[in-house]
Amino acid sequence: MTDLLLKGGEVLDPSQNLRGTLDIAVQDGSISQVAPNIRPGPETRVVDVSGKLVVPGLIDLHTHVYDGVNQTGVKPDLAGVFSGVTTLVDAGSAGCYTFGGFPRFIVPESKTRIFCMLHISRAGLNFQPDLSRREDIDLEETVNVIQANRGLIQGVKIRAVGPGVPRMGIEMVELAKQAANDGGVRLMVHIGDRFVEEGGPTITQQLLPLLEQGDIITHLFSGNSGNIMGDDGNVLPELLEAQERGVFLDTAHGRQNFSFDVARRALDGGVVPRSISTDLTIPGRLHTVHSMTE
Repeated sequence: MTDLLLKGGEVLDPSQNLRGTLDIAVQDGSISQVAPNIRPGPETRVVDVSGKLVVPGLIDLHTHVYDGVNQTGVKPDLAGVFSGVTTLVDAGSAGCYTFGGFPRFIVPESKTRIFCMLHISRAGLNFQPDLSRREDIDLEETVNVIQANRGLIQGVKIRAVGPGVPRMGIEMVELAKQAANDGGVRLMVHIGDRFVEEGGPTITQQLLPLLEQGDIITHLFSGNSGNIMGDDGNVLPELLEAQERGVFLDTAHGRQNFSFDVARRALDGGVVPRSISTDLTIPGRLHTVHSMTE
């Protein structure tokens, strides 16, 4: 017997090549049937979802959910299952010195499935600026923490912005890439620096050739200095080459990391984002991005 019947929604599931007005039957907590005009049983709860999209659980590739540790950390289930998102990736809230609370206190208390990117800065986002000098990086301990949390930690995160750029240059990204390689995970790179004036030092053009298939560029359509647009107003050729190599391009809207002008020019220039994510934070929920579905 069907326990729950979702009637008349537009079902969209690219993995099954499904798009159309269909009903979804749920029995014992699992989907038992997807078809047009399913008949309810006498005790079936029927929910009319006509005019709405019905999709598989969403994945948000860029969030900050180290609730209670970082000031910006959103409660995971608020960003997750309460917003139609079944899987979250925390994008570098914790570094190797601050990660211990994630598997002990965040993951066990959350209904939402959570993965993490480990910040290359040993303190993660506990302080700002997060990466100022070489001493902020403990390469050996970063790799140790990755290996001790295999499966939970899916990558290394670096924000290629801030005072570390003029002080360390491309070395900061090279160290993050080394940690990712040594740990057997991918690298996620934040580009676009809102604190640097136009013409100030950036390393985006230099870092792009370091990225391999599966590595991630996040804040793809940033309007800030160090974004994907060259001085000539066109997409950096290094970005297009990275896309061809299989580097994963993520939008990560955030509060101040998205430009419609850059997005239009980039799309016209052949850039194809692979994912839409939120960069969700507590301040972000108060402004532009409330959740993946709001």
